[in-house]
Parts: sequence; structure tokens; C-alpha cells
Amino acid sequence: MERAAMLRLGNVFNLFLAALGVAIVVVSVGYGFGSLARPGPGLYPAFLGAAIAVCALFVLVGDLHAGSGGRGPGRGAGFTLFAMTATFSLWILAMPLLGYVLVTLLAVFSFGKIMRLEGWRKPLALSVGTALFIYVLFDHWLYVDLPRGLLG
Repeated sequence: MERAAMLRLGNVFNLFLAALGVAIVVVSVGYGFGSLARPGPGLYPAFLGAAIAVCALFVLVGDLHAGSGGRGPGRGAGFTLFAMTATFSLWILAMPLLGYVLVTLLAVFSFGKIMRLEGWRKPLALSVGTALFIYVLFDHWLYVDLPRGLLG
């Protein structure tokens, strides 16, 4: 598929996402927002729908601004997609065995290397920071039991 056709297809998809986001907001209004002390069932979907619509419009405007020289999938995009999908799959499969925090550390490190972060320090810092933040957030602040795995 040539680049101009891919750009047009991307624009149509972004318009679809923007319309979907607006539709989510409209439907969620019918559920009611509630109050800040007691949020209703429509509050969270309304925020998500608005975020979807705004992000899709930002991407659409950026693609339109770039013109026919827009960016499409570059070299190695197929491998990147495969590697990301494989990492997500392994993350889910390994979680019961190794525990959430350790598998998240390994998965984020893999994502960093797949996205070509420089060297070893940046992906390692990103993965340790993410795993530590998730552990503190869920285990200590929210008191959510994360899968501990066979080692934990």
C-alpha cells in the first residue's frame, strides 16, 4: 500500500476514533456523573471518551499538518509489532509463576530495548522505577494483592 493511501486510511481511522470518543461521552451522560464525593457510573466513561476523542484529534491534526510526507510504518515495524506482542503475551503467562513485580520489571526492560532506548542504564532505570512505583502504589497505598508468584 502506498504511503498516501495509508495516510488517508489513518485519517479515516482517527476520525472514527474521535467520533467514537464523542459517542462514549454522549452515552455516559445518560448514566449520570454523580458528585465528587460519590461518583456516578458515567463519570469514568465520560473522561475516557473525552480522552479518546482529544487524542485522536491531536493525531489527525498532526498527520494533516505533515501532509503527504506523513510517517507510515518504517523499517522493522513488523519485528517491533511482533516483539511487543510476544512481550505482552509472555508477561501474562509468566505472571503467575514469577509474580507481578518481577515480570513487570522484565517486561518494561524488554519494551525499552525493543523501543531502542540507548544503552542498558536507561531501560534498567525505567524498568526498576516502574516496578517499584507499581509495587508501592498497589501493595502499600491501595492495598491490592498483586500476584506474588512461586518466589514470593
